[in-house]
Amino acid sequence: MAKITYVELNGTRKEFDLKNGTTLMHGAVVGGVKGIEAECGGNCMCATCHVYVEPSQLEWLPAKTDDEDAMLGSTASPTKENSRLSCQLKVTDALDGLVVYMPERQS
Repeated sequence: MAKITYVELNGTRKEFDLKNGTTLMHGAVVGGVKGIEAECGGNCMCATCHVYVEPSQLEWLPAKTDDEDAMLGSTASPTKENSRLSCQLKVTDALDGLVVYMPERQS
């Protein structure tokens, strides 16, 4: 289990204890985080679960897959070095304390 903090565009912080194996996208949808649309349901096909990971925590994450990297090219908000698709980030104990920020828009 890991505590994940989502920071909405207006600065509201929402923290959830998520079970290992859950995706950050699923945690956001269930928790009602504003800014995650998740139109494809977590299939890495729409980029509407784009988040910005706290830069100092990027090393906590697994490398992007080729599919994720390709989908990041179609985000509605600018892609940055710390851009990830939350549907591709599965919770592990190593992510305890992770902070992700919502982009300006998803679609």
